[in-house]
Amino acid sequence: MIYLMEAFMKRALFTFSLVCLVTVCVQAQRPSPDQIPAENGDITVQPIRHGSVVLNWNGTTIYVDPVQNKETFQGIDSPDIILITDIHGDHLNMEAINALNTESTTFVVPQAVADRLSESAYMNQLVILENGKSTEQKGIPIRAIPMYNLPQAEDSRHPKGRGNGYILTLGGKHVYLSGDTEGIPEMRSLTGIDVAFVCMNLPYTMDVNQAADAVLDFEPEIVYPYHYRGQDIQKFKELVNAKNKNIDVRLKNWYPGDEN
Repeated sequence: MIYLMEAFMKRALFTFSLVCLVTVCVQAQRPSPDQIPAENGDITVQPIRHGSVVLNWNGTTIYVDPVQNKETFQGIDSPDIILITDIHGDHLNMEAINALNTESTTFVVPQAVADRLSESAYMNQLVILENGKSTEQKGIPIRAIPMYNLPQAEDSRHPKGRGNGYILTLGGKHVYLSGDTEGIPEMRSLTGIDVAFVCMNLPYTMDVNQAADAVLDFEPEIVYPYHYRGQDIQKFKELVNAKNKNIDVRLKNWYPGDEN
């Protein structure tokens, strides 16, 4: 009996140690979070993977397009809000969602995503936003804006009206999440954006030249290139700052352990 108890304790200790090791390794791979000053406390920006980022402000944690698995979010608070931009697997990732503690989570999604989740356990937690519509969740204003490919076509990878980009207001700061888009007029005409997350990867969205050109039009104070697999983000920074040195281009590694 004593032998069995000792064996059980050793196995439990090994399992606990393994979980701790995985957690430490995952956290060590993540880029360090940024702190952006805002009213009622800083906005914490934690890059995760590809088009996925976690924002935290004033005790509210917002996941954008969570991907991968449970270990990916080890050490990060559970989501109060999940924003999903589109139906593709690098944005609507059921493995990641199912692994999260979402008991008290509100999902803000476009209709196409809601249709995919309509038979799921999350059906009663959905807030559906069309392009141009707004909602306020947990005290945070959220506006959906278009994201699509150019030229517009019904059979494009991202037709207009299916997915959402989002603008959040956090502590007086306007935070723009582009989703999968090109340099569309709705992006170029944005004003008052404090923090922008702008995608860039061919052939799904746009290249760094197009992205830089669009960013120079709407002039966010801070811009993070994300969803950029295979693109030269240093070139993006150079293109932006060659024409506007006041835009703070922040380069983070959304692909730790990968060849970018």
